[in-house]
Amino acid sequence: MVSEPEILDELRRLRARVPQLTGALTAGVDGLVLAHDTPGVEPEVVAALTAAALGVAVRMADTTGQGDFRELLVRGVYGYVATYAAGESAVLTLLAQDRVNVGRLHLEGRRAGARIGELVDAREAKAREAKAAAPPPARASAKTPAKAPVRTPAKPPIVRTRSARGSATTNARTTTES
Repeated sequence: MVSEPEILDELRRLRARVPQLTGALTAGVDGLVLAHDTPGVEPEVVAALTAAALGVAVRMADTTGQGDFRELLVRGVYGYVATYAAGESAVLTLLAQDRVNVGRLHLEGRRAGARIGELVDAREAKAREAKAAAPPPARASAKTPAKAPVRTPAKPPIVRTRSARGSATTNARTTTES
């Protein structure tokens, strides 16, 4: 995917709304940079590390029964790294100073992630439609011999299980009548 001007505009507007941001980056869940506004930071490295952290965060949320990934916050001595889901196939990573209002960071990051997700998902939907509407490839001429298909051994199906969220207790509230 290529860096899109709409995504870059959203990143710049986000940085204007939250002055303590030192960088903003949108990447695919595969770690490829879509757009970035990260002065002084290598966007490819941040995108690759985001993909690795995302893998762990998704697994943690799934294993603990917390549902789909929404966001990840890392706090360091000098500031924060926040990653938000941005549609089905992208993430938004924000770099912020240690004095940022974390509530404001989450509010603006979630909004921007949703908007960027809409942009990325719309672009991917257009690409799928264009691919589906493309004419099938031309048949090979009769003069070229047909090659036998190469068969690969079937892989066993992957079975995914979910862990229980804990004991099945009911709400332990009690009432007293007077």
